[in-house]
Amino acid sequence: MVVPCIDIQDGKVVQLVQGRTKALEGPDPLEMLERFAGFDEIQVIDLDAAMGVGDNAPIIEMLASRAKCRVGGGVRTPERAAQLLDLGAHRVIVGTAAFTPAYSKIVERVKAQNILVALDSLAGKVVVDGWTTTLNTTAQESLAQFSQLCSGFLCTYVDKEGMMQGTDLGWFARLRAATNLEITAAGGITTLDDVRALLAMNIDVAIGMAIYTGGLSLAELLTLSTK
Repeated sequence: MVVPCIDIQDGKVVQLVQGRTKALEGPDPLEMLERFAGFDEIQVIDLDAAMGVGDNAPIIEMLASRAKCRVGGGVRTPERAAQLLDLGAHRVIVGTAAFTPAYSKIVERVKAQNILVALDSLAGKVVVDGWTTTLNTTAQESLAQFSQLCSGFLCTYVDKEGMMQGTDLGWFARLRAATNLEITAAGGITTLDDVRALLAMNIDVAIGMAIYTGGLSLAELLTLSTK
């Protein structure tokens, strides 16, 4: 499955490079969602909530009422996770908070089957806090740690995220061998060959920058996604 991404900042669709620098601004969120008609699931990230500067709840509710959406951004508490599900999210994406004591409370509140754990890897280690803090663990080790505590993983190869330079297929293959749970790949996925290789590993593919820059055709991605 190919999962197109809608990242929202200040009510607008944006794409960031390395999680910080705004590279481009897209159409309004509803127009973007309409362009993604036909895809099974959309990934929506509330960047304002992630950065602790407000949220885009009305937009998330609108998008989730029209499509199956996994939603992340600022999910640090059980209340925030529950709020996103109440807004219509199919599942919530939990990143930094998964590595804090709050995570057990989040699981207790919204249940493991409604959670995707985001594992962001930079230079071989998991990074949190907007990729500013490096943990002494790898994504592969974390797969086992969370095996009973989520429904799957969003694994981002941060080294190449947003840079349109390709990704590390070997890294994703090692992750696939380490868990039976669902994996979605993100970070540097640039070509249709990347997408085909990941889908062949039974890994879903989240794509943002390559769609917004026109590097990958939505029609071709939809064909691959529905095979």
